[in-house]
Amino acid sequence: MYDLAIIGGGPGGYVAAERAAAGGLSVVLFEKRELGGTCLNEGCIPTKTLLYSAKVYNYAVNGADYGITTEGASFDYAKIVARKDKVVKKLVGGIKAAMKAGKITVIKSEAMIKGRSAEGITITADGEDQVARNLLICTGSEAAVPPFPGLKEAGDVIVTNREILALKEQPKELVVIGGGVIGMEFAAFYNTLGTKVTVVEMLPKILGPLDNEISSTLQKIYEKRGINFCLKCKVTGIEGNAVVYEDPEGKTCKVTGDKILVSVGRRANIQGYGLENIGVEYVLNRGGKPCGIKVDDHMRTNIPGVYAAGDVTVVSTLAHTASRGGEVAVNNILGKEDHIRYNAIPGIVYTNPEVAGVGLTEEQAAASGIEYDVLKLPMQYAGRFVAENEHGEGFTKLIVGRKYHEILGAHMLGNPCSEIIQSMCIAIENEMTVEQLKEVVFPHPTVSEIIKEVAFTCK
Repeated sequence: MYDLAIIGGGPGGYVAAERAAAGGLSVVLFEKRELGGTCLNEGCIPTKTLLYSAKVYNYAVNGADYGITTEGASFDYAKIVARKDKVVKKLVGGIKAAMKAGKITVIKSEAMIKGRSAEGITITADGEDQVARNLLICTGSEAAVPPFPGLKEAGDVIVTNREILALKEQPKELVVIGGGVIGMEFAAFYNTLGTKVTVVEMLPKILGPLDNEISSTLQKIYEKRGINFCLKCKVTGIEGNAVVYEDPEGKTCKVTGDKILVSVGRRANIQGYGLENIGVEYVLNRGGKPCGIKVDDHMRTNIPGVYAAGDVTVVSTLAHTASRGGEVAVNNILGKEDHIRYNAIPGIVYTNPEVAGVGLTEEQAAASGIEYDVLKLPMQYAGRFVAENEHGEGFTKLIVGRKYHEILGAHMLGNPCSEIIQSMCIAIENEMTVEQLKEVVFPHPTVSEIIKEVAFTCK
């Protein structure tokens, strides 16, 4: 008998396991693939490793801008991929060590929920039953692949985030279906290495819910670098290595590639785990079909003692949301009141330049009827940004309430905003006003000073 059983060893599951063990709970963790889940093995970490190699190569090629000559700069694609694999292996090993240190039982097998009784919840895996008083479901998500006509016939020309990370050779031409975060990060990586990239997106903009001005600016930057964007274009089928789509005027068009990356979103993993055996309530999509597990802000499902966190709840498909959700679930199991707050969860796009945002966008604030003001400055107002980003573009934008000057959102374009946005998460989490932000001391010279400079534009 365990105090807690966790299905899924991704950012939600393994973090929850560590927190639970630290709190004195006995824990069993089920993971059918590798610890770390999609994030560590097929998402966040491998893609950022690849993108960093591309950034280093870009610096080498453009070294003359900084007074550094690097003649004949080149890259070795196989070594870039090998380094990615090395990084993933090292970090997976670190999680395994953490599980061992916490005396957490890890079962590498598919897990099936058999039922629930007065004794607890029974889960079968690898031919044996395990019983736990509480259950945390962190089964994550997988790439959604629409049934485009001709897709199956295209064979290994079609890749998702999983298969493209395993490529041993760089494609000369890549078509990306979907201009969201995953699509844009792969587009940016391959564009930097010289691959001809075309992005086909059904919406009128890339990066969906992100700030419109930022997504538009980033698109223009990558258009100058050679990426072709086909917006407001609906994919109607696949013909061999060609994507067939309908353009905004209704004309049928084709674009070819050695590989076609399908990156149109994620689908929660709710099938094959026996959730129906305990009556877990689902979130329903527009068609009335289950698409995720319904939870409250304590990560509780409708079944006592059963929790869910991460992508499977379909609220947010971000690794750090999953980790926080796992923590919230464990805290409540331990009797500590805790709840998740989605208004201060950051989103980042690791292109070059980077994009980062938290809280309301200008568009969301307008749609909600909130009276707000926009404070904005170019990143060049920060001396260190100018020193480190020759020809660099970008800006920082704050969305503030008009009456009380409370910070509602913060959005940035420019390196290294992924490392700066956390300060604005703290500001929103603590309901800070612009006046309070002005009193915070930012280290000089840093790019983060741009936040304070923007705050001082508020009259």
